[in-house]
Formats: sequence, structure tokens, C-alpha cells
Amino acid sequence: MIRSDLTERLLDIKRDNEWSWKHICEKIGGHSEVLIIGAILGNMKLTKPQAAAAGELFGLTKSEIAMLNEVPMRAENVQMPPTDPLIYRFYEMVMVNGPAWKALIEEEFGDGIMSAIDFDMVMARLPNPKGDRVQITMSGKFLPYKYYGATGNNQEYGFKEE
Repeated sequence: MIRSDLTERLLDIKRDNEWSWKHICEKIGGHSEVLIIGAILGNMKLTKPQAAAAGELFGLTKSEIAMLNEVPMRAENVQMPPTDPLIYRFYEMVMVNGPAWKALIEEEFGDGIMSAIDFDMVMARLPNPKGDRVQITMSGKFLPYKYYGATGNNQEYGFKEE
């Protein structure tokens, strides 16, 4: 079995049982809903206890449980640019706002990047009389570029210069 086959099996079980993502995440527990759903969809891994909980919930075999704990090939079949309208909007946000985000991060922190590995994300629904709003909060560790070959008083990392 390959990982995409397991993803389809899990989605079939979810549909057959009419489970919500919230139900699945509560049963597996231990991390954010985004991470758990990402693992079910094949882009993240679950810890061994989480994989065991998923195995119990979904009635999985030993090898399927082990597969949920393996590091996946992330975004293996993602088409660029994305064609799903909702996912495309995120792509569009990055294309349009990315240069400004980059400029603001560099001005505040220095020459570096925001980690997508040491990273947190929370999604919430905000009631609004004009139509509910989606709030996504992302927090990633700042990782300064290393300026290799630095000698003397030259800074080694791209932290903001005072």
C-alpha cells in the first residue's frame, strides 16, 4: 500500500461513519486540528500514540498504523498553481502580499526567514454580522541566514543590525 491509498481509505471511513474532522481530532488528540488533518490527508506524520489512537478509531492494520507514523513525502501531488479556488486564494495571498510580508519581517528581524517547521497555526471562526470571517494565525520561529566565512567583527548571522 502507498500513502495515497491509505488517505483514500481513511476518507472513505470518515464518509461512511459521517464523522466530522472535529470528532476525528478529538479522538486522536495531542496536536492542533490542522496538523492532525494534515496527517490524515498524507502531508504530516502522527506520533506513535496518535497513530495508535487513529488505528483504533479507523480500525487499521499494524502496517497502516506504522505508515501514519512515517515521515511523508509532503505535497507530493500538488499542482502549481493550485486549481482549487480556496487553496488558490492562499496562493494568491502569498503572491500579492508576500513581498510586503518579506519586507516587514526583514525590517523587524533582519535577513532570514520564518520557519514553516518550527511553526504554529490556529484557525478560528469570527462571527460578523456581514458574514462570518476566517481567522488564521501563524507563528513561525525567525531563522536568520548564516553569513558563512564571517571573520573578525563581521556578524555571522542575519539578525537585525542595531
